[in-house]
Amino acid sequence: MTILATTNNAHTGNFSSLSHTNVVATGTRMVGPDILRSLAILLVMLVHLPLNATPSLLVTVREYGWLGVDIFFVLSGYLIGTQLFREMTRTGAVDFKSFYLRRAFRIFPAFFVVLGLYALVPVLRDNPTMQPLWKFATFTVNLGFDPREGNAFSQAWTLAVEEQFYLVLPLLVLLLYKRIGTGWLLALAGLLTVTGIVLRYTIWDAQVGILIAEGQFRPAFATYLRDVYYPTYTRLDGLLFGVVLAAARFFKPALCRRYLPPTVTIPSGLIFVIAALLCFVDRGPLAGQGIFPVFQAQLGAVAGFPLISIGIALLFCAMLDLEHVLSRWPVPGAALIATLSYSLYLTHKSAFHVMRQVVGEENLQGGVGFLAYLAASIAVAAVLWLCVEQPFLRLRDRLRWL
Repeated sequence: MTILATTNNAHTGNFSSLSHTNVVATGTRMVGPDILRSLAILLVMLVHLPLNATPSLLVTVREYGWLGVDIFFVLSGYLIGTQLFREMTRTGAVDFKSFYLRRAFRIFPAFFVVLGLYALVPVLRDNPTMQPLWKFATFTVNLGFDPREGNAFSQAWTLAVEEQFYLVLPLLVLLLYKRIGTGWLLALAGLLTVTGIVLRYTIWDAQVGILIAEGQFRPAFATYLRDVYYPTYTRLDGLLFGVVLAAARFFKPALCRRYLPPTVTIPSGLIFVIAALLCFVDRGPLAGQGIFPVFQAQLGAVAGFPLISIGIALLFCAMLDLEHVLSRWPVPGAALIATLSYSLYLTHKSAFHVMRQVVGEENLQGGVGFLAYLAASIAVAAVLWLCVEQPFLRLRDRLRWL
């Protein structure tokens, strides 16, 4: 976002580190996390793909492609949570200096290279206008992010959510370690989940719903994104349940084996995912519709995020338990896409935009366009990975004080 047997070089989890945290002690990759990671980035790319280059079989999937973000959040919460739990168990403390420096080496180089290109080479921007550079540089771009005021490099909002979350999580782990038990942890997770639901409901009722009632659908869409979809305080569900899963598997492995075997987590995970998708069947402003059932749209905005996060966490738990089975049938290309996931995340929108400018959107229709966009994105991501990500990772690993 592996965790069960990572080397000492394990990285913190999010879009950036998910492609590098699945190396087990034997040096082999874990198939389950790779499959989820590659699925997540492909879904994110799909939702940004021009509709005229989307194969007919993927048009419906494209409407839900943004859920790839929630997959990443769960993976990230699990990975970073396990890393911190392992360190606390081993040393009784959290090395904040090492933690944040390692994150800086992992996150900053590729991010700031791409941000610099967006700033200095406007032709690369996927949208003519973008948010102020300082908001990207401080990882606060998701707060007060109104897409009407600039939408270039908009995918950076997810990285901002995770960076803000991980500023707080190590301190929480340090403060709560050995001070609360399983029951209190679940109660805290439940309280945070309910708080998120109430907060989203309140924002919707006070702002989005009023605009919808007045027939101002475009402003309602922008307000929904700005005040419900993007802010960290309304999007903690995936990260939260990822951390809860990490705590359960790390501190209570016997209970997990007993009460959360794949025969339980697979069907229950599917039930939660299906319930979430039903909530999002009519996503109101996100679907760009002029008329829609208001209650249905509100239900998705308010309750859909925790439902999908719980479902993903349960399915991920099953995949970890079934790694010995999944490893026999690795999905072709999953390891490559997973490895490039952070670079793909940073560059795919710009790659799509440049392809349209160079080749002409009229020449990028249907399957040909789909393959061309995919190939261009992978090529650009590979360059960024080879020229920026890898050198800084090697440098970081040479600095033994990290």
